[in-house]
Amino acid sequence: MLRSVFILYVFCLGCYILFTRQPDFFDGEKAPATIQMLYDSAAKQTIPAAVYQAGGNWHHTDARYFLRPIKLGDKVTVIYETATPETAAVYTFWGYWIGWGELLFTVFGYIVLLQIAYAVTTNPNAQSLKDQLSYEPEKKRKYND
Repeated sequence: MLRSVFILYVFCLGCYILFTRQPDFFDGEKAPATIQMLYDSAAKQTIPAAVYQAGGNWHHTDARYFLRPIKLGDKVTVIYETATPETAAVYTFWGYWIGWGELLFTVFGYIVLLQIAYAVTTNPNAQSLKDQLSYEPEKKRKYND
């Protein structure tokens, strides 16, 4: 049962990841970008940003992500939608494809659903166990008249 639940988990997670990325993987355009330090007025600090050109204009997007080392001057790829090139994401496995929130949520959900499956299938009550052990299939005719 553990193997089949894990296969189902990986399949569902793969479908979820493939079709829920923003900007969209299938409609998005990729462009080369360079990491530069820009001042973020909301955070009131200098942050690494990926600067790229889309549609003749220069845009930038936040390049910070936990456990993704980025240094000044690094060459990266960004993905954006042509309708809104200002909303881009750095195209990396850790950050674009897999994020902390969804990874923790799916692992937690997998563990909870696995525990529910074990609770339902183990330790049946006495009457149910007796019915299962005394079950005899009904004799059926091969052909109906």
